Amino acid sequence: MCETNLLRIKDISHFLMQDIAFLSGGRGKDNAWIITFPENCNFRCIPEEVIAKVLTYLTSIARQNGSDSQFTIILDRRLDTWSSLKISLQKISASFPGNLHLVLVLRPTSFLQRTFTDIGFRFSQEDFMLKLPVVMLSSVSDLLTYIDDKQLTPELGGTLQYCHSEWIIFRNAIENFALTVKEMAQMLQSFGTELAETELPDDIPSIEEILAIRAERYHLLKNDITAVTKEGKILLTNLEVPDTEGAVSSRLEYHQQISGDWQTINKLLTQVHDMETAFDGFWEKHQLKMEQYLQLWKFEQDFQELVTEVEFLLNQQAELADVTGTIAQVKQKIKKLENLDEKSQELLAKAQFVILHGHKLAANHHYALDLICQRCNELRYLSDILVNEIKAKRIQLSRTFKIHKLLQQARQCCDEGECLLANQEIDKFQSKEDAQKALQDIENFLEMALPFINYEPETLQYELDVILSPELKVQMKTIQLKLENIRSIFENQQAGFRNLEDKHVRPVQFVVPTSENLIRSRASFFSFKHVEVGDSFFQVCKFYSKGKKTWRQSQSNLKIEVVHDCPEKRSSGQSSSLDNDNSLDVLKNHVLNELIQTERVYVRELFTVLLGYRAEMDNPEMFDLMPPLLRNKKDILFGNMTEIYEFHNDIFLGSLENCAHAPERVGPCFLERKDDFQMYAKYCQNKPRSETIWRKYSECAFFQECQRKLKHRLGLDSYLLKPVQRITKYQLLLKELLKYSKDCEGSAQLKEALDAMLDLLKSVNDSMHQIAINGYIGNLNELGKMIMQGGFSVWIGHKKGATKMKDLARFKPMQRHLFLYEKAIVFCKRRVESGEGSDRYPSYSFKHCWKMDEVGITEYVKGDNRKFEIWYGEKEEVYIVQAPNVDVKMTWLKEIRNILLKQQELLIVKKRKQQDQLAEQDKIQISLQQNDEDPCQRWLSYFDEATMSNGK
Repeated sequence: MCETNLLRIKDISHFLMQDIAFLSGGRGKDNAWIITFPENCNFRCIPEEVIAKVLTYLTSIARQNGSDSQFTIILDRRLDTWSSLKISLQKISASFPGNLHLVLVLRPTSFLQRTFTDIGFRFSQEDFMLKLPVVMLSSVSDLLTYIDDKQLTPELGGTLQYCHSEWIIFRNAIENFALTVKEMAQMLQSFGTELAETELPDDIPSIEEILAIRAERYHLLKNDITAVTKEGKILLTNLEVPDTEGAVSSRLEYHQQISGDWQTINKLLTQVHDMETAFDGFWEKHQLKMEQYLQLWKFEQDFQELVTEVEFLLNQQAELADVTGTIAQVKQKIKKLENLDEKSQELLAKAQFVILHGHKLAANHHYALDLICQRCNELRYLSDILVNEIKAKRIQLSRTFKIHKLLQQARQCCDEGECLLANQEIDKFQSKEDAQKALQDIENFLEMALPFINYEPETLQYELDVILSPELKVQMKTIQLKLENIRSIFENQQAGFRNLEDKHVRPVQFVVPTSENLIRSRASFFSFKHVEVGDSFFQVCKFYSKGKKTWRQSQSNLKIEVVHDCPEKRSSGQSSSLDNDNSLDVLKNHVLNELIQTERVYVRELFTVLLGYRAEMDNPEMFDLMPPLLRNKKDILFGNMTEIYEFHNDIFLGSLENCAHAPERVGPCFLERKDDFQMYAKYCQNKPRSETIWRKYSECAFFQECQRKLKHRLGLDSYLLKPVQRITKYQLLLKELLKYSKDCEGSAQLKEALDAMLDLLKSVNDSMHQIAINGYIGNLNELGKMIMQGGFSVWIGHKKGATKMKDLARFKPMQRHLFLYEKAIVFCKRRVESGEGSDRYPSYSFKHCWKMDEVGITEYVKGDNRKFEIWYGEKEEVYIVQAPNVDVKMTWLKEIRNILLKQQELLIVKKRKQQDQLAEQDKIQISLQQNDEDPCQRWLSYFDEATMSNGK
């Protein structure tokens, strides 16, 4: 109640001390509050506004238990005069603010003043009765007719104890207590608002510091609440009568007198208790939120550190991807991989600890449950990738090491065979025993070399299943050729020794051809062009095993000579020849031959598909095998394959074949026709529709019959994928060709061709994503060329740019797919669809589009170097975008900056043009003004000249 009063006791206490009036707490028989005006000779001198303030304050106290309170006034004027009494009644009538029920006047007791009072009141009774219900009393005993003596103070003949000075002090204490409670409520509210609105720091030490400061402030406020409660209880105790024998009889009466004050204090104490309870509940929730916020920051920090370490290990193991080199180099890589494996085990243990920590937070109902679960899943995923990558790299390196060991042993076998052949001098074979011994040596060698010469293809397939580099392929091919040569020579040698053994004739010794001659003779039957980069060792060996018989038959044409020199006496021609075979030119020619040969195969396959499938769809004899709805789907099923075939068959294949002996022409060959390759974008965009038709009709008899006629092992869908595979293989072959063409003629154009094919692949990939956007109203092509596209985690930001307690829910990101065009940036949501083929082609739901001329970026966001901000207009909308890694972020920022810079340049040019146009208009206007004046001047001049002429 006190909170709503305009007047407080501290404002009018000096007026109350003048004994103008007091509220004793007594009540009349009609339950009206009694306000007593004691004998006061100075009352007539007190201003009405002071009396009004005192009465307003006293009535407000009485009305605290109800707004309809009635009042009875006792006006004690027993020692006063009638004129003073009359003035008092007039002032009370003018100043009383409440519902005045009755005015009891103790009139003057002196004979003269009592007579004046009776006469004066009789003549002015009507005036007073209209304004105040006045009753004149002759003595104190007359008061008992209207008021019980227990409700009167002793000076009025009653028993109600009342001390005005103590009442003032007590009222001051009550009002101060009420003010303290109000201030406490304001402090609690202000503290709660500060907790909810204060910006939170973005580093763990600052968060811990602010937590400590807030906890200290909380305990200080709790101490203040305890002190206020204690003060209120003391006040409440003072309102209670001590439980003594003399006071028991008056307890009920006293409580009735002070019930208003007691209820006020009790109400305030209840309010304090409720505030404390609400404050404790708020603080408990806030503290839990802040502790969880700190836990999340620590968890996020541990997560980011682990991700950085895992990515660092992944990058280190990726550096071991190149399996080329010598056996010592491969062995060194295996050792490095073992060290990485040891580090990865420690890192995986840390990751498991962080995941367990995340599970504990989730079990405790952390508010960022979704984010924590996502982080745990990411850690599991990265851990699995790290384990699998190291495991796969170990298998790959071990297989490569095994191949190197096998090649090393095979080389030793070749050297031993050559030495054995060279040491079998003719003088040793003069007898049958010598021939038998030589024959036994050959058989022992062949038995020792058998594992290398007759390696089982199945064993090669399973044990040596590894991606082979071109260098390793050439080495394997060279050794295989040497092994075949040596074996053939030994077989002929065996035959000669057997004849010698039977006929006792002197044999001739076969010369060991140099590696150059061996490879040249072998190449006539098995050219390098038949071996592709992607072939496994098993395929290479299997291919050469088919030509073994033919090669052996050609051995009769080899030159036979008698020689006696050992390998040590030979010239270095053999080693130089081998070095030449492994040179960059051999490798470059190998890749170039593969490019041309695979292009021929590709064109032939396209022709087979178009002739054996597409043309057959127009064959009336095949209509019975074809579903009716399939007949008009030819253009969708095959797309623009005909256009692709005609381009490659009529133009591109011939151009490549012209490069067979001129590798420097390959780059211009691709660059001159890079625009023609855009037809692949159309084919790829049609691919989802084509696959839908194939899945629907793949089991029909028409396709099965076509496949049977063509004797294809694979179905049509495999051949429909050939253009997609081919366009991706060009850049791989160009990379290999560029690798062996450094500092050679045409290498710069070859690099341009590689970049052009990579740009083509990016363009095709982007177009595949663009056609999957659904819900965009308008034409996406009007947004200009697509620069980039990719998936990101996105948060909605705020203008203030800092996290607040009410914004903590934004830790849960949205998954958005962003498309960056020349004129706009488009936000989409990737849709997860079920069904066959749904994972191959994505689908995107359009969300919104921002024009680039109103877009701004903030490159760095605190807490994560993968994040950046994209904002629109005057930061009306702000999105915080997290890239998968820093490289992706920097690439996007670079492209966005380029677009914004170009727009700024265009804007400057536009402004200059506008300024030039305005300047031109000003010139034209000035010229027109001058032209408007010139005719008059010309006519005046003409008139003057005519006048002068006439005057003459």
